[in-house]
Amino acid sequence: RVPVQSKRQCWCLVYVRNNVATTCPLAPSYVGVSCSSMQVTLFAGGLQRARACKNGRAPPLFNVCQPICRRTKAAAIRTLTAGSNVDGQNSRRPVVCAAIAEPGVEGNTVSTGPRLEPSDRVLKLWRKADAVCFDVDCTVTVNDSLDLLAEFMGCGDLVAEVTNKAMDGSMNLEQALEERLRIINCTPADIKRFIKAHPPSSRLVPGIEHLIKSLQARGIAVYLISGGFRELTLPIAKHLDVPRENVFANRMNWQWDDETGEPTRLVGFDMNEPTAHNQGKPTAIARIRQRNPYNTIIMIGDGITDLEAVQVTGGADLFIGFGGVVERPPVAAEADWYVYKYSQLIDTLRRYTVAMIGSGAWACAAMHIVGQNCAAYDVADEFVDDVRMWVYEEDYQGRKLTEVINTEHENPKYLPGIPLGTNTIADSDLLSAVKDADILIFCAPHQFIRSICKQLIGKIKPDAFAVSLIKGMRVRSDGPQLISQMITKYLNIDCSVLMGANIAGDIGREQLSEAVIGYTNLDHAKLLKKLFETKYFVVNLLPDVAGAEMCGTLKNIVALGAGMIDGLGLGPNSKATVMRQGLTEMRKFSKELYPTVRDETFFESCGVADLIATCYGGRNRFVAMEYTKAAQSGSPRTFEELEVELLKGQKLQGVLTSNEVQEILKQRSWEQQYPLFTTVNRIINGYFPPADIVNFSEVPLRPIPTEEEEEISGIVNPSRPRPLATAENTGGLR
Repeated sequence: RVPVQSKRQCWCLVYVRNNVATTCPLAPSYVGVSCSSMQVTLFAGGLQRARACKNGRAPPLFNVCQPICRRTKAAAIRTLTAGSNVDGQNSRRPVVCAAIAEPGVEGNTVSTGPRLEPSDRVLKLWRKADAVCFDVDCTVTVNDSLDLLAEFMGCGDLVAEVTNKAMDGSMNLEQALEERLRIINCTPADIKRFIKAHPPSSRLVPGIEHLIKSLQARGIAVYLISGGFRELTLPIAKHLDVPRENVFANRMNWQWDDETGEPTRLVGFDMNEPTAHNQGKPTAIARIRQRNPYNTIIMIGDGITDLEAVQVTGGADLFIGFGGVVERPPVAAEADWYVYKYSQLIDTLRRYTVAMIGSGAWACAAMHIVGQNCAAYDVADEFVDDVRMWVYEEDYQGRKLTEVINTEHENPKYLPGIPLGTNTIADSDLLSAVKDADILIFCAPHQFIRSICKQLIGKIKPDAFAVSLIKGMRVRSDGPQLISQMITKYLNIDCSVLMGANIAGDIGREQLSEAVIGYTNLDHAKLLKKLFETKYFVVNLLPDVAGAEMCGTLKNIVALGAGMIDGLGLGPNSKATVMRQGLTEMRKFSKELYPTVRDETFFESCGVADLIATCYGGRNRFVAMEYTKAAQSGSPRTFEELEVELLKGQKLQGVLTSNEVQEILKQRSWEQQYPLFTTVNRIINGYFPPADIVNFSEVPLRPIPTEEEEEISGIVNPSRPRPLATAENTGGLR
């Protein structure tokens, strides 16, 4: 008798028989310690050939009193198994083992019952599965197909007895299959009548269809691996939308009639299928691995042959036992996780909480999509239904804007008439809106993002990631910084970008639109595609964050020039000339700053498509057009005045971006290399009239009067901002 606290070693007995290992019932009281807190070192009594296990390869032979491994009980049992080959022969003799127990070794336990709650390791594997393999009988279906067929044929009791022997390991698998088929002795016509009498929908375990659809919607491959027969399994696979090539099962052999050419009599089964032999399921999984680049494969089943899938090198990474139809104690005891309802698995699949930072027109159009995809269209149940949206609090017709959004479920100030969904929750507290978020969507004016990021430092989940819908950049003394780079720098999280031809009103009205997600993390990008894509909003993935973001930023400068063309009343030829020159300068400038930018990016939605949409329907074009009309009429107005009057609180990004880009051009003496960018900037800052947009090739060559020269001449343009407006000098949040 040794106290649990003692560091001395103590003894208990482990009895291994028929692939099952249990501690001796008297061992806990005899040893005086709990078997739930022991690290086990096995010593073999007798000689057995080792079976390879997932954690390594044991020595070829186990000698009496020779230590073979120091692992958890489950791993040790996988290595030392009665029934493994001894000199090429199947051994069925029981093996008695002695085990030394070291009390209180953290992380090494001997389980005394089913693991009904997943450990952190198990949960992590389940959530990152690439493929899930299901046993069929008593796992996917509420009964054993062959037993049910036997019952249909009038020999159910005899076949059920053989099935139980196979499941508890007391009968060889090949023998069991052969014996069951011999008893049933069916014909192809019998099988057709059986399937008609017992359609797949009537045999499914509750919740299995929902689970499989959820897995498939997440892009997780589903396989059916059955010790039964393909003829009985394929109808079930078809009902569950599991491809035929994802089904592993035995095939019946038939004797064919020479005169009719039809199969008439059952004569056994095809021994070439992996499931026709012992360790057939791990063999099938090994084949799956050979054909597919899967990192993590899960096996779910109810029987010993399913448990075997994790006990062989190259098999499954995790075994989840299912006891909703039949509970088999040896399987329950050794499963990494044991469940009785499939809702337990569905509930533990990871679900992402989404938060929107911003509430302008584009943010609300995006919320219209995200709200739908998080609730009604979330087949995979990957996203939490409710989405919190941070709203800069302001009054709207005597009420708080957050109150209006939460009661009317739209933002009448910035995107009237477009529903945001009842699952959108407006929140004026930035930290409250993002505290539980796994995915952060940034969609606020770019001049405020730095201030927002500073507030969020240390306040978000460490494994969160972001996507920016913002078109703009920050100019610093040491060079430009994209918004995605700013978010990553301040918050230390991955940030993708969503860019494209995205006029907010059109998207809100569900007109056909498209965008790209520029990414560095493909897994994040795939999830974001699910979050944003709908039948009317097409999303493509692009491994070029800088290219996509630069396109979205620079096109607003070109749109100002296009608006000036419209304000002058010129036709499509003139606008096309400005747009072509603008696209050329966009590409050249982007590749100068970020040499890795891809040429093909400019032919994506974020490039030429966004440029066309913005130059014909964007707010920058509209305000520049009105600016030009006012100048032509002799009553000039500033961009600041027009922004307040025409955009009603929304921000004009083109002017800020133009000034930021021009600062870079000045620093690097590139002004004449980018004539359109330079001409637009000199016009919006009052150096030249809007009519000079058609002279963009020569405007950069003209001298610009200094402030001193203007003061001497007495000609000072009051519309020119002093100093140039950039994101650095426009202040923080309003």
